[in-house]
Amino acid sequence: MAEKKEKPLGIVTHWYDKLGVAVVKLSGKLNKGDKIKIKRGEEEFEEVVGSLQIDHKDVASAKKGDDAAMKLSQKTKEGAEIFAVK
Repeated sequence: MAEKKEKPLGIVTHWYDKLGVAVVKLSGKLNKGDKIKIKRGEEEFEEVVGSLQIDHKDVASAKKGDDAAMKLSQKTKEGAEIFAVK
């Protein structure tokens, strides 16, 4: 069985608990529909990007250097790392 390759995509800079939204400072390109892994310490989970916003506007993709907001199904915290899962 081939191991999944993980490519670092960014770091969570803000977590909005009531909304379930993470703001991520991107170090790579992210598209709606991409599979990502969120890791913080021992906690990790995978998710498909269903919503992606920049400056409160829906976008299909975000690039390196953008602060992108995405809704997540599970809680995370500032400092969590985001990886692309292939």
